Amino acid sequence: MKLVRYGAMGRERPGLIDAEGRIRDLSAQVVDIAGAVLDPAALAGLKALDIAALPVVAEGTRLGPCIAGIGKFICIGLNFSDHAEESGMPMPPEPVVFMKATSAIAGPNDDVPIPRGSDKTDWEVELGVVIGRTAKYVTPEEAMDYVAGYCVCHDVSERGFQLERSGQWTKGKSCDGFGPIGPWLVTRDEIADPHKLAMWLKVNGEVMQDGSTRTMVFGVAYLVSYLSRFMSLHPGDIISTGTPPGVGLGFKPPRYLKPGDVVELGIEGLGSQRQTFTADN
Repeated sequence: MKLVRYGAMGRERPGLIDAEGRIRDLSAQVVDIAGAVLDPAALAGLKALDIAALPVVAEGTRLGPCIAGIGKFICIGLNFSDHAEESGMPMPPEPVVFMKATSAIAGPNDDVPIPRGSDKTDWEVELGVVIGRTAKYVTPEEAMDYVAGYCVCHDVSERGFQLERSGQWTKGKSCDGFGPIGPWLVTRDEIADPHKLAMWLKVNGEVMQDGSTRTMVFGVAYLVSYLSRFMSLHPGDIISTGTPPGVGLGFKPPRYLKPGDVVELGIEGLGSQRQTFTADN
């Protein structure tokens, strides 16, 4: 099942994608794609609906972030062995954890403003893991029972802010619009193995990232279990699990985004995004 949120920014409504790729309205069934709706039992109830009886949404309607009420946007750094190599950084013995501000969250096709003072805005396609029910001190063996599903995340990063301005990475990761998610929340039952998914990203039509979740160092179950040792994970929390090689920072010389650039990205089975980067005046 592919769940979406559609409509004007800040006024999105819940929906799902039918077999023909059309959006069907879920407003009569749930308030939003958030909270208790992400529990496995609630998702099973939505899957049992007569989809053909749901209202069809007009083609071309904007897609918003595929989840609402996100409490935590947790990111894992250097979690792809080939990306760590291109970055010239050693493989970490434990996951590198940082937060992305929830104010960075955007729709999958929304414009992304390049912040004032930025000359090193970079791209990163990532697999997002969406938590479906509260997880605390869970084992790796039971961790997948707490996953509602998956989505595409674009971990947009300003490398100067992240790496050259002292302190932690968060300020280079949290600018407005730096966290597009979606187009869909794909429920866990539709993805046989999240560690065997092709990932790609293009800038102005040129392929920059062409990788796979196969090279993830710390897998989904491990990350859910690991993070649950340090903080409770709640329904709607997102874990963005890292990126394959091909980011702008890794080029020699580095390549970064400028106003007018168009970035397209996607993950096998999870859909694709398209953003135009603009100047933030």
